[in-house]
Amino acid sequence: MTAGTLAWLLSAATFAVAMSATPGPNNAMVAASGANFGFARTLPHMAGVTVGFPAMLVAVALGAGDLMRAAPMLHGALKWIGVAYLLWLAGRIATARPAVAAAGSRARPFTFAQAALFQWVNPKAWIIALGAVATYTTTRWMVVQSLLLAVLFVLVTLPALAFWTMTGVGAARLLRSERALRTFNRVMAGLLVLSLLPLLREF
Repeated sequence: MTAGTLAWLLSAATFAVAMSATPGPNNAMVAASGANFGFARTLPHMAGVTVGFPAMLVAVALGAGDLMRAAPMLHGALKWIGVAYLLWLAGRIATARPAVAAAGSRARPFTFAQAALFQWVNPKAWIIALGAVATYTTTRWMVVQSLLLAVLFVLVTLPALAFWTMTGVGAARLLRSERALRTFNRVMAGLLVLSLLPLLREF
């Protein structure tokens, strides 16, 4: 391995860790899911994000990013659809009765497919994917570098999501009353909304 390749890997890995571990829609949602449904039932959600985002990143590198840049109206529409969906999810989280306290509750955690598809309307996911492709790939090595980036994100995303999910599980253990869990859900919903503010400035 050359010094240049090692430097690239270290830089890309640092970027992946920073982007995956910091607060954002995915992390806020798995924390809320962990608090309401537990770690095991949140595993499909975690797996969907872990697979879905790297797949999206490769798709962006191979052409979706060019399509978004060539069709600004499509990009803008997708952005606002994503924002509206996230605000709707925040509202659902804030007003949901905790599943552990709701007898016969119809609430369900995200499935693998829902979490994977959610990445396409997640503003933070778009910013990370476009930023990663622009910064860490070259025209000559686009495919190889994008695949390496995808592997790096798989390796760091799952532990980051597990940490946030366990944060939610721990909160549920400490906050045993329904009222306390409702407060936690509202905090997570607020975090979800706040995570949109800096992202919107990037569009």
